[in-house]
Amino acid sequence: MNRREFIGLSSGAIAATSMSSAETLTGEVAKPNFLFLIADDLMFRTIGAINNPEVHTPNIDRLVRSGCHFTHCFHQGSWTGAVCVASRTMLNTGVSTFHAHWKDANQAFDKPMWAQTLRDAGYHTYITGKWHLDAVSLQRCFADQGPVGPGYLASTDDMYNRPAPGNNWSPSDKTKFGHWLHQNVVLNKRRNQVQHSSELYADAAVDHLRTMSSHSGPFFMYVGFNAPHDPRQAPQEYLDMYPVEKIAVPPNFLPEHPFDQGEHKTRDELLAPFPRTKFDVQTHRREYYAIITHMDAQIGRILDALEASGKAANTYVILTADHGLAVGEHGLMGKQNQYECSMRMPLIIAGPGIKAGKRVEEMVYQHSMFATTCELGGVAVPPHVDFPSLAPMLRQEKSQPVNDAMFGWLHDIQRSIRTKRHKLIFYAHLNRYQVFDLENDPWEMHDLVDDPAYAEVKAELVATLKRKQKELGDPMDIDHVHVQRKKDVPASAYGRG
Repeated sequence: MNRREFIGLSSGAIAATSMSSAETLTGEVAKPNFLFLIADDLMFRTIGAINNPEVHTPNIDRLVRSGCHFTHCFHQGSWTGAVCVASRTMLNTGVSTFHAHWKDANQAFDKPMWAQTLRDAGYHTYITGKWHLDAVSLQRCFADQGPVGPGYLASTDDMYNRPAPGNNWSPSDKTKFGHWLHQNVVLNKRRNQVQHSSELYADAAVDHLRTMSSHSGPFFMYVGFNAPHDPRQAPQEYLDMYPVEKIAVPPNFLPEHPFDQGEHKTRDELLAPFPRTKFDVQTHRREYYAIITHMDAQIGRILDALEASGKAANTYVILTADHGLAVGEHGLMGKQNQYECSMRMPLIIAGPGIKAGKRVEEMVYQHSMFATTCELGGVAVPPHVDFPSLAPMLRQEKSQPVNDAMFGWLHDIQRSIRTKRHKLIFYAHLNRYQVFDLENDPWEMHDLVDDPAYAEVKAELVATLKRKQKELGDPMDIDHVHVQRKKDVPASAYGRG
């Protein structure tokens, strides 16, 4: 396939690149390359080598072993139920959540974006996969483009409320579209051939790395997988790796969330019947793990191609996701909540000078990748960028914290604040709080809001939340708010992300 043909977007021309010297992490005088891999909906508890041996991720595991794993990586919340749009906007603009809130996916940012900044500094920039922001910024950021897909890959058949009687939707059925991209029959001019989105993007990335093997300048590659976002489809051989009856049910499983958290029956929550059963959760997790393992195999192909290109020694590989996903935790299926399963994602960085097997326990935002790559590449960080570089954490044996507390929100209904030990969640439409002791309760199963022993902790968390709201420009006054929302919102009420 011509790597400049897209799913729905036209390609940009290859821009000339220039080489300028900068000191890397290792002290060498050369600009390092960057290979950025971002998944969609990849929860932090899904990496075999880190915390979940049930999930087969041998290629991500090799990045964990060879690089630095940030154990507590978060996104900063969302102004929309399509959380992915907000997270990717912050990632690519570098601006904090209420500064990023002015725009949506159809508006161009008026300051230099991440890839655009590297491109202007002499990097050859390339993208394939999910972008989910505006087309104007796409053209400004990337000199060369492979297949670029939409934010959501819809299946042609009803996959809602599964498993349920009469719904026989199968994730390996290639006639159901979604990740099974029939468009490639036209693009590849190969009749009767269907390709999974993860394979298409990996093919393009591998092809591009082959062309870059003879390129003299530094490169920045952005590979955006639609996986493991639903419809969670994978070849049958990957599904067979996860017999449904053997899938572990998370310890915080509930048949239904104890109260309407403001997104009780929106689109993501309608993916499984109410009340949830353990079999429902096992079915969804089986499909979730299968598409993750399939994506991992494609990541392995890309890493092998990087090695074969001769560029691996001077390339930083970054793997992360836009946010996490509940998939049965707390009686929820989606990411429209402030629990750890949805607010956290993996962040792994491997490359020159990074100690193998390094772990950073401090809390960080995934949106710091803009400043981090700039510092590693010797590129000036634009003054509008709010999220600090994590490069000092990669250099130091003992990391100094850059965040004392992590703020989160979801449009007009949820606010949260998390310290290293505790979390407070505020539900504006209910005027209700939750308090969790994460050190003793990492699965957030015991709400301590009414425990007198935690009254002082709650007061401190509320004060910290208000301070962070003021710092970030949050207009909500949590002392004087009560948002009225319908309990049951149609599935189409919010965009998919």
